[in-house]
Amino acid sequence: MQTTENKSAPVNKFMVTTIALLLITLLWIGGRFVFPNVPTIFAGSRPTNIGIHDGKLAPCPPSPNCVSSFSKDGEHFIAPLPYKSSPEYAMTDLKKIILSFDRSKIITETPNYLYAEFSTVLMGFVDDVEFLIDDQAKVIQTRSASRLGESDLGLNRQRINAIAAKFAEFSK
Repeated sequence: MQTTENKSAPVNKFMVTTIALLLITLLWIGGRFVFPNVPTIFAGSRPTNIGIHDGKLAPCPPSPNCVSSFSKDGEHFIAPLPYKSSPEYAMTDLKKIILSFDRSKIITETPNYLYAEFSTVLMGFVDDVEFLIDDQAKVIQTRSASRLGESDLGLNRQRINAIAAKFAEFSK
């Protein structure tokens, strides 16, 4: 014969575990809001293929978590950003736009190249975003790729489209 005390032990253990997990989750989320620039275990390592190689940005990997204006396939291709001003003004506008995004940080900047990192709010995943001015074509080539995982749920494409929309407004 089981006592009432024995029957409630699994329920109590489940409740304690659930409450503990909930508290850990709330602490994690609170910590991300209080310390948004602190890297998480989901930040990954900075890729070694960042930068200009033979006048281009690195190709996208086969995974769907990357877009590039240099890509030839529809899954990864995204249009470059056209500009009408000088390359210097285009780069100045681009920097303002990038820095207007939450959790963005410019890592490398030259007169014709810009590399920035964008991180997500909750988990701290980092995406590497590059821009290369092609003054002859009057466009800014772009590449945006997630460091970790297989899918980004379209976030890299959405980000570049948002940057392109803001850039078009600056260019009017």
